[in-house]
Amino acid sequence: MFPISDVIPSRTRPGVTMGLIGLNTLAFLYELRLDDEQLQVFASVFGVVPASFSWADVVTSMFLHDGWIHFLGNMLYLWIFGDNIEDRLGHGRFLTFYMACGAAAAIAQVFVHPLSTIPMIGASGAIAGVMGAYFVLFPQSRILTAVFLLVFIDVVEIPALFFLGIWFLMQLFSGVGSLGATTAVGGTAFWAHVGGFVVGVVGGLIVRMRASTRREYWNGVG
Repeated sequence: MFPISDVIPSRTRPGVTMGLIGLNTLAFLYELRLDDEQLQVFASVFGVVPASFSWADVVTSMFLHDGWIHFLGNMLYLWIFGDNIEDRLGHGRFLTFYMACGAAAAIAQVFVHPLSTIPMIGASGAIAGVMGAYFVLFPQSRILTAVFLLVFIDVVEIPALFFLGIWFLMQLFSGVGSLGATTAVGGTAFWAHVGGFVVGVVGGLIVRMRASTRREYWNGVG
């Protein structure tokens, strides 16, 4: 399954989402100029290395990616889900929320694999938080998804709850499978995805409860 878009148009211009995509693009273009050895050093300096954790690295790591698939996949997911969450939260709160989810994602991965010396890079933890909030705030939405059936491709609408729920379970099961790994943990940071998504769900629930409280207040006043 390959997501294409959701069915809920944004009511406002998603300036922060577009800005985040722009910053990630600039960072990735810079990475493309580096050879393999330089790129490894760059990732070690600006990525999150659990064995030598730094808060500054948490921020810089969110804008780095390991190849075209990693970069394009993350930016697609950010574009699909980010505009609606930015629309609901407002620009400033969305940026704060995005960075907080990214930080929580990094902490989750470090907590599970604290001795790893492999740099962790990518925006996927923060984007997982955005997806978690979308899961709560737009449960009736549907995701236009390309489904590959042997030699055929079809585009279908999949309920957001199902699409995001399956995605989360895949990350969770893969994360559990990584628990027996050694200190040198490479590949996908599944626990960062899990941690970011859970924080996003919690944030979405808080936003929804506050909106419900405000509606009850104004209905009472009326």
